[in-house]
Amino acid sequence: MALKGMLLVGHGSKLPHNKELIETTAKLITEKTDDYIVKPGFMSLNTPTVEEQLEAFRSEDIEMLVVVPLFLAKGIHINKDIPEILGLPEGQRRGTFKLNGKTVPLVYANPIGSDPLLAELMLKNASEAIAELNS
Repeated sequence: MALKGMLLVGHGSKLPHNKELIETTAKLITEKTDDYIVKPGFMSLNTPTVEEQLEAFRSEDIEMLVVVPLFLAKGIHINKDIPEILGLPEGQRRGTFKLNGKTVPLVYANPIGSDPLLAELMLKNASEAIAELNS
């Protein structure tokens, strides 16, 4: 079975927490499924950069590259900067990616957005905070 590549894009930060969160999430995805080769990449301040990870994917044997931003909402990075790096016209979510002398589909996923799973996570965090108060 051919694998898909997943480039998990994080913002990057001077503090270590953002990098750790993106890298841990990449590991968790890898543990959940064998369908993807997952690589984390950062927009700024951390390495590896998105560009470096795109280069790293060129030597992988993948049938498709999915770029997934670990961002909550659409902003300048989501709407302009990342599509530019991927060679996508603004507003486009599909393109191509060249690797190993072949061209594969590239798809650009939406940020997290208003997802019911996010609401569940906020309820979980609220419950944990209340439990800590009562312990």
